[in-house]
Amino acid sequence: MNQLSDQVNRLQTSATLAMAAKARELKAEGKDIIGLSLGEPDFTTPEFIKKAAIEAIEADYHSYTPVDGYKELKESIQKKFKRDNQLDYNLDQIVVSTGAKQSLYNVANAILNPGDEVILPCPYWVSYSDIVQLTGAKPVEVTTTIDSDFKMSAEELEKAITPKTKMLWYSSPCNPSGSIYSEEELRSLAEVLKKHPQIIVVSDEIYEHINFSGHKFSMAQIDFMKDRTVTVNGVSKAFSMTGWRIGFIGAPSYIAKACTKLQGQVTSGANCIAQRAVIAALDAPVDEIQYMIDRFKERRKLILDLVNQIPGFSSNVPEGAFYVFPNVSSYFGKEIKGRTIKDASDFSMLLLEEANVATVTGKAFGNPDCIRISYAASESDIKKAFKRIKEVLTS
Repeated sequence: MNQLSDQVNRLQTSATLAMAAKARELKAEGKDIIGLSLGEPDFTTPEFIKKAAIEAIEADYHSYTPVDGYKELKESIQKKFKRDNQLDYNLDQIVVSTGAKQSLYNVANAILNPGDEVILPCPYWVSYSDIVQLTGAKPVEVTTTIDSDFKMSAEELEKAITPKTKMLWYSSPCNPSGSIYSEEELRSLAEVLKKHPQIIVVSDEIYEHINFSGHKFSMAQIDFMKDRTVTVNGVSKAFSMTGWRIGFIGAPSYIAKACTKLQGQVTSGANCIAQRAVIAALDAPVDEIQYMIDRFKERRKLILDLVNQIPGFSSNVPEGAFYVFPNVSSYFGKEIKGRTIKDASDFSMLLLEEANVATVTGKAFGNPDCIRISYAASESDIKKAFKRIKEVLTS
């Protein structure tokens, strides 16, 4: 007898985590699986950050932390927002959570009611839609294409807005497309939003430093949007601290207060040692992590060259993050290795089982014609993976 709640029964398993679990399972069986599915840098956490964590342990940090984060960490976040984003937040507008994912979950549950609508430009990060649905709200997907660099226009935003629209939610740089909204594009969207004051914007900027475009702009930098925008960030990606689980928001005070209230009943404050380490990470000049950003840029060139060598693959040129999101629909309806490919999910599973390469179906990101390939892996693994892919697809 199934005693689980209807809500949990409706909930989808994270596609990225599911693919990673399947890859681990096949590895345990002795298969030589190359993992290009997870968004996890293959670098170790920088030494100066690890040193700060060790110093925190030796200084006997061990107690419960304030629900919204140590004051010293919030001060570092405050300085980071000012330095990197030209944003001024008071300490009561900043909340530290157990990863950016919890920050996003907090914001959704603090704002949304059943029946509200949330606009999600597609493709979007896998968890957005399910987090929205967990609140009883409805995701409204706005389809974008390679031709528009997977970015939503002001006209498309206007068309998607209804009296029930409560929130616009996007990432820039985008996971999975790597697209970055320019200042001009964000101002264009903001002019639409100006006419709809009930809409809150959630700007997920977790990949902000992994940016090859030379430009950076936040929706909250627009004067009339500051009090309607929640800026979400964290240290997992640019600082290679995925397992440390620290994320944070800058938000209007009433939203920050609501997120703290909610978090106090769910996880309370984030890990004390991780918080002390993040102070060192954020206080350091961005130059300290430039070597990782440079390597990602080199890998982007490599992987785009390899994508262009695969017949039937087409991709935009990602300006940030560490993913490519090629359209693979030219293979739909074809038979490969004795199986008929119906969609991107079939295609992704074909690559896992026949090429021993783990990717993620674009269906999970709101685009069933594409797959996401992470290049947060070594150059040798990337080359080997594409050699295998090409062999399977041309066999």
